[in-house]
Amino acid sequence: MAETVDTPTAILASAAASLREHTFDDISYRALGDAVGVSERTVYRQYPTRPHLLESLAGWIEDTEFRLPDFVTIPQFQSAVADRFRAFDAAPAFAFVCARAASISPTGDAEPTFLTRTIVAMLETAYPRLNDRDLHRAAATLRYFASAQFWARMRTGFDMSARETAEVFDRTVERALAALPAVTPADRLSPSMAQRQD
Repeated sequence: MAETVDTPTAILASAAASLREHTFDDISYRALGDAVGVSERTVYRQYPTRPHLLESLAGWIEDTEFRLPDFVTIPQFQSAVADRFRAFDAAPAFAFVCARAASISPTGDAEPTFLTRTIVAMLETAYPRLNDRDLHRAAATLRYFASAQFWARMRTGFDMSARETAEVFDRTVERALAALPAVTPADRLSPSMAQRQD
């Protein structure tokens, strides 16, 4: 029995492979169809516009090439982002596609990404008394400064390496978190431990 091919994923893998030799703008739907063994029309059915393709390709690259290591604490997050910036430096064509996709209006659902949900959970743990507005503001700040878009701005605008970009990121995290309400030692205790201290 023949295996079924996941056409959308095959198209994205083909587009990513093409980035090794061409810019995103030079990748044609016809060439993608030929590489995957489907018609150009099938490629258009999966990705009706270039922004659809760009957004999907960036998501696929993020998942396959730039996945962050697990983190729970802020120092672990900072270390994971430094590793990510090094990965961006090692594969700049992929990183620039991710940065470009972040600058367009979303074509799909606006559901928070795994990274955003993880940052929110980390901040909820570190700052349990933070209100929703400040929590989401801080998460958005950290998410942006951990992004390929920020890395691309530092690389093209200031010719910064991954190490230098990570240093800027660390200073930004410190400033952003310093603006949040202070956490008391009781906030760090589990609810049952806090009740015992009362």
